[in-house]
Amino acid sequence: MVNKERILEEFLRLVKIDSPSLHERDIADYLIRKMNDMGLEVVEDEAGKSIGNISGRETGNIIATFRGNIPDAPTLLFSAHMDTVEPGRGVKPVIKDDTVYSDGTTILGSDDKAGIAAVLEVVQIIRDEKLPHGDIEIVFTVAEEGGLRGSKNLDRKRLKALYGFVLDCDGSAGTIITKAPSQYRIIASIVGKAAHAGISPEEGVNAIYVASTAISKMQLGRIDDETTTNIGVIQGGKATNIIPELVNIEGETRSIDPDKLEEQTSRIVKTLEDVAGEMGAKAMVKTELLYPRLKLEDSEKAVSLAVKAAEILGLKPKLVSTGGGSDANIFNGYGIPTVNLGIGMNKVHSTEEFIRIEDLVLNARYVLEIIKVASQVHV
Repeated sequence: MVNKERILEEFLRLVKIDSPSLHERDIADYLIRKMNDMGLEVVEDEAGKSIGNISGRETGNIIATFRGNIPDAPTLLFSAHMDTVEPGRGVKPVIKDDTVYSDGTTILGSDDKAGIAAVLEVVQIIRDEKLPHGDIEIVFTVAEEGGLRGSKNLDRKRLKALYGFVLDCDGSAGTIITKAPSQYRIIASIVGKAAHAGISPEEGVNAIYVASTAISKMQLGRIDDETTTNIGVIQGGKATNIIPELVNIEGETRSIDPDKLEEQTSRIVKTLEDVAGEMGAKAMVKTELLYPRLKLEDSEKAVSLAVKAAEILGLKPKLVSTGGGSDANIFNGYGIPTVNLGIGMNKVHSTEEFIRIEDLVLNARYVLEIIKVASQVHV
């Protein structure tokens, strides 16, 4: 049975540990000690060396194995990320009306420490009650915010899981993300020609004008129910009396359909290059695939396990498509069918973030039920 007081205490402890992206050392050290004390096999991979060194305190992903007592049950993966967005330092949790908030000066950090708390509580329950289960792999990632860099640099060969569950989306327990897009980052430089804006403007090629003309010819926003495009950053110009010769542009394309993703990305690149050429400028464009898509059929075992566990708890499963990526995209790219589960976090990435205590408890109940259902599956 989930211990309400224990999971709440753990969650409050976790959110008080500062862990903005690339500053996860303190929470990683805490979790390593915690899981070692619980008898798990714990390692830290070398993702931190690839991602970046922060004041000599680089941090890798934490990978823990909880050995099972049902040899032929499938190995399951549960994952949450350790990092938070800013402002996430000095979090002071406040409880009001059975709900946890920050004091309003920072985020709360339920994204994604509510997921971590649920996993830790379930491990403790299984140990205390000596429940039957297969092998469980736990991955707490670094640098998820802003690019999924921890999971992308994960030591994949350490994982044996057949099915995965990431605890990192809004919506309460029973929300199951089965579709999420792949994403391209687009970085472009428009190179024109500088000239004096008052004396000889006809000698210049205005890179800002070229860029704005190209952007005006693009289809942006929601393209269809699977595809979106955005230009989000424009930087250029030095002074009002200088025809600007350089503008830098950053944008993105996303789609669940890989053909649509390639088509939309190519269209953006071609528009930039064609318009620049027509206006006497040059466009230098780079694209980078940030992560693969997540697309699982309802019949996929990871989905059916999550659905069945929700139904046993009296929840109404909701299979959802989202426009955002998560570590679940990366795990699927590694060949581990993985869904992203709702954990009841609200208004994340804001100082108004909150989570209900009943959702903290329900998250743990849901994870535990998934493990129980899977323990009846033989491979």
